Amino acid sequence: MKIAILGGDGFVGWPTCLHLSNAGHEVHIVDNLSRRWIDTELGVQSLTPMDSIQERCRIWKEVTGKTLRFHLLNLATEYERLKQWFAEYRPDAVIHFAEQRAAPYSMKTDRHKVYTVDNNVGATHHVLAALVETGIDAHLVHLGTMGVYGYSSVGAPIPEGYLDVEIDTPDGKKAQQILYPTRPGSVYHMTKSLDQILFQFYAQNDALRITDLHQGIVWGTHTDQTRRHAQLVNRFDYDGDYGTVLNRFLIQAAIDYPLTVHGTGGQTRAFIHIQDSVRCIELALKDPPKRGDRVRIFNQMTETHRVRDLAEMVARLTGAKVAYLPNPRKEADENELIVKNDQFLALGLNPIRLEEGLLSEVVDVAKKFAHRIDRSRVPAVSAWTKELAAQVDRDPERQALRPAS
Repeated sequence: MKIAILGGDGFVGWPTCLHLSNAGHEVHIVDNLSRRWIDTELGVQSLTPMDSIQERCRIWKEVTGKTLRFHLLNLATEYERLKQWFAEYRPDAVIHFAEQRAAPYSMKTDRHKVYTVDNNVGATHHVLAALVETGIDAHLVHLGTMGVYGYSSVGAPIPEGYLDVEIDTPDGKKAQQILYPTRPGSVYHMTKSLDQILFQFYAQNDALRITDLHQGIVWGTHTDQTRRHAQLVNRFDYDGDYGTVLNRFLIQAAIDYPLTVHGTGGQTRAFIHIQDSVRCIELALKDPPKRGDRVRIFNQMTETHRVRDLAEMVARLTGAKVAYLPNPRKEADENELIVKNDQFLALGLNPIRLEEGLLSEVVDVAKKFAHRIDRSRVPAVSAWTKELAAQVDRDPERQALRPAS
């Protein structure tokens, strides 16, 4: 297949490009490199050293003989160019990763909120409109998030996208399926909820073939392909805005920094290894919906853990200490998370578990590149409200100078 990977320079995008190229597909990377500019804005870099996208593609060609084609394009602001690109290249499938992906970044200031909505919703709608206008029957696979569901404690398993309900009518109760109600916990999660509505409209109105992957927190750095050369390594974010909870625990353990658990640590989250993430995307590509079908929704996760249990798991493996800090997020102290992921298991996914791979991540990645860590960028300080901002702990190591008396 000819596959366009929008946001192919990113954390999940890059290993997906390698995985699908290795499988024999013609892969085109479409990206505006905004994630690299955000590194510059935040004054932080990936824990793993990253070459330019052009150099990455060159190394992949050198190692495998396969070509990755890179196209510099801003999906949110260059609609006419996007439409022309689709008309010229006519991909068989489009994988959409091209969205600002960090909840804390989306909540930093009003400017970051506006950017996240404009970029994410604008990019998604431009892709949909351009597919309709050019008449391309491409399967669109979108990387969404489990966070659209919110983190409540209903107690019932979250279905894969659709909820069976009964509605009272004058003729009695009638059964219906609706989108599972969203309850986004950040501006970022809200944009993913808005994406869902756009997908529903374009699937029913224009018969676009769409798969939406509601993904959990991705952990792990390497895939089979990124291990083939040092310069193919994936990015590893550890800072307070982009570092996921597990990545942050891993680097904290590597540099003898306290594992920072915010609030009670009773927040339950879903997880998936990066190797499983790219495998799930490949499985979704092989099983597309037909024209006229409703949006196909998968819950792309393999296990759930409470944050405090995750911290204790890392502490047992590494001897690190755990520190409980005020929570900068506006969320419940405790929540359950029961998730159905039957569709991917039925398609043959054999997941990698946290217990199997965590120690190698600490040794092979976190400790190997520990010299690149800026300790001042480790604390999570982006707060959801002004009131919560006043409670943020900016010095978990207690290194600040204090008065003698």
